[in-house]
Amino acid sequence: MVKFLLGFILIFSFLNAEDVSENLLTLKIKSFLDEDTYNENSEFINVIFDPESAFYENRRINSVKVAQTLKENGLLKLFFTSPRELKLNFKTRGTPLFFVKIMGDTLRNISYYRYVTRASNLDASEFTWNISLTSEYATDPLVLEQELQKSGCKITDIERNSPYEWTYVIDMDNAYLDIEVLTSREDIRLKRSLYAHWLNVSKIKKLNISSSRRNRWYPYISYYDASLHLLKVIREDKIYHYIKLDIPQNAKYMKISDLYTMKNIRDELKLQAQGVK
Repeated sequence: MVKFLLGFILIFSFLNAEDVSENLLTLKIKSFLDEDTYNENSEFINVIFDPESAFYENRRINSVKVAQTLKENGLLKLFFTSPRELKLNFKTRGTPLFFVKIMGDTLRNISYYRYVTRASNLDASEFTWNISLTSEYATDPLVLEQELQKSGCKITDIERNSPYEWTYVIDMDNAYLDIEVLTSREDIRLKRSLYAHWLNVSKIKKLNISSSRRNRWYPYISYYDASLHLLKVIREDKIYHYIKLDIPQNAKYMKISDLYTMKNIRDELKLQAQGVK
């Protein structure tokens, strides 16, 4: 009798766990759609989300895959009828400065240039960064994830607060900047840019930078560790055409800019890396 009861309890627990899993997936699907769209297409939704196990990853719902499946099947509409204010909220447990740098690069790579920060907050558990911009469409979750993967990040959850507001939870445990890694005896040229140049200098000891006579470069150089904590800053209030740098031992990233404006650098900068860490 005892064995029978134990067996019954195990079977009941297993079936109940399956129901909970189904409910979690259903809730996630419903969160991306309005009620009418879901009700009108419930049978079709059951078909495209079969088997349900395909939409789980490490026992968690793969929100990106759910959203992409709905989009591919014409159920999730991302385009607006006219340009609207789009609000994007990003959450992470990573370092705020590092996260904002990665997200800024990611947004620029998917052609989001003109956005404003609405709010940012850091507490004991996470960092939240809220931005807004004018757009004709909501961000495609798959496009955003593919770009984030280039920096070792991944989307772990998505919330559709409204058609015009989305929240993304980002895992950046293995994050890094998607930039060029300098190696010893390598010569590279930094083309003219309105943005500061970022480089991975974790493998070199020295760096020589040459600037043409047409440039009016006032060196503004910063070194950062793997989590983008500032290590050292070099500011020069005079024009340089050549500078020789010793890379700090624990520096992973380096930012090359101008003390006043990047417009001072009319021609490319020539870099020569030396030494092996």
